[in-house]
Amino acid sequence: MAKELKYVMLLDCYGDLLTDHQRNIMELYYCEDLSLGEIGSDMGITRQAVRSHIKRTEELLIGYEDKLGFVQRLVDMRKCFGRISELAGNINDTAVRESILAETDRGLNLL
Repeated sequence: MAKELKYVMLLDCYGDLLTDHQRNIMELYYCEDLSLGEIGSDMGITRQAVRSHIKRTEELLIGYEDKLGFVQRLVDMRKCFGRISELAGNINDTAVRESILAETDRGLNLL
């Protein structure tokens, strides 16, 4: 998984556990794709302070994932639903196949 995607997923999963300041900086950096300098200028802090906040918050998010594992579970569930959809394609009974595909789509949307 790409580093940026990894942190976006971690932020999506654990963002509510961060302070507003931590979450805001991470969203600006990873979701809005602003540079360290742009974030620092907007927030009235130095580029280095932004970098320090990001690194500390990344470590915090990784710690949450190490303890709770929600992001990995989501990734694993998506893979599982994908395999079920592939296997359903081999079912000859159209009604059963369509029913299984509809339920896997529904399950994926719940994730």
